[in-house]
Amino acid sequence: MRKNQGWLGWLFASPYLLYAIIFFLIPLVWSLFLSVTDWNLISPTYSFVGLENYTEALKSQGVQSAFFVTFKFMAVFVPLVIAFSIIVALIVQGLPRFKGLFLIGFFLPYLASGVVSSLIVKGILSYNSPLNEFLRGTFGLDINWLGSPFAALFVVALIIAWKFTGYYALILTSGFGSISKDVYEAAMIDGVTPWQRFWKITLPLLYPALFTVLILSIGVTFGIFTEVYQLTGGGPNFATNTWQMEIFTKAFSSLQAGYASAIAIIASIVTFVAIYIIRKLLELWGKRNGWT
Repeated sequence: MRKNQGWLGWLFASPYLLYAIIFFLIPLVWSLFLSVTDWNLISPTYSFVGLENYTEALKSQGVQSAFFVTFKFMAVFVPLVIAFSIIVALIVQGLPRFKGLFLIGFFLPYLASGVVSSLIVKGILSYNSPLNEFLRGTFGLDINWLGSPFAALFVVALIIAWKFTGYYALILTSGFGSISKDVYEAAMIDGVTPWQRFWKITLPLLYPALFTVLILSIGVTFGIFTEVYQLTGGGPNFATNTWQMEIFTKAFSSLQAGYASAIAIIASIVTFVAIYIIRKLLELWGKRNGWT
């Protein structure tokens, strides 16, 4: 009986296992193999170069910029999306009815095509757009939104924050919903200020949902590609050159598939290590404050 139940479990798990093997394990092994070759994506032949691709990648300006740009994006994107998500969650939580309908409305940008939204933003921020003509004519502001390093990075981070706000707000709303109103009523009777209620009641009880949102948003910063490709192409001066942009450029523009595979492996290691360290720090933060 137990043996039959074991086979039944493997049967139900087989779709995911096949998916993991086909779309994760096989590409990972193939990428590891290509990373020690000089394959150019076209030629049927290639030669082994050992760790040459890795040493070259670590010295590359593009790879170094991708490393620092990722954490710059993180410093801008994560606070933005967390703030927006909390505001949206609080607004929805305060509605007397139709909460689900409003959540769906805020969630829709997450389903929108990144290519389409990026092209719309590119049109809005173009030099001769009505917005820029209004800023120049009314306030004398001539802002090069996508030509300035900081402005370009902020614009891309803002677009992605707009896209993910509804998704993270959905998670935080469930967190707010699990907090009993009796706790707030007791705090108000005891004369607790709104600021104290936030730090002593809301944040500790919301910590599990907030922890999830923080980890998810941090993970997003390591996979940014579509918006950067459409708006800036990694510029200006490598200011928005992400890991995915660097891999794409080397693989499909420079036809250095072996070298791009080495960059992808390095990016994967950096991603896993960074998320692991940040997750541990967040756990220590929660334990230090007695939230976990």
